[in-house]
Amino acid sequence: MPSTERAAQSQPVLVLISIDPRLSHRANEAMRIGLGVVSGENEVVFVLIGPAVHLLDADTEDLVDGDDIAKFRASLRELDIPFHVEAGAIPADPGWNADGHRVVPVTRERVPELFREARRALVF
Repeated sequence: MPSTERAAQSQPVLVLISIDPRLSHRANEAMRIGLGVVSGENEVVFVLIGPAVHLLDADTEDLVDGDDIAKFRASLRELDIPFHVEAGAIPADPGWNADGHRVVPVTRERVPELFREARRALVF
């Protein structure tokens, strides 16, 4: 395999979610698809910007497809896959991310860099 092909395969797949999971099922679908990509033994970088940070809300009752979101989050936590979260969108609520998912705060300026580092991107 040529070295450029190997280098491309070592780059992650980026899953950027900006949709509010309190209003749309698409945020849940994005997480489900990302989990499917992970199961194919691909490195995946999940990025939550804006209202998508609510995917990590402690109470999933207010989320569309909240039960599914809780299951997908649990699977990602078991795999120790962090969520890269827009730093300015992280809620001040101390109960946010009560499940203790690993969170990597990122600035808006860092998000385009994550795109450049990825071999593919899925944007929701």
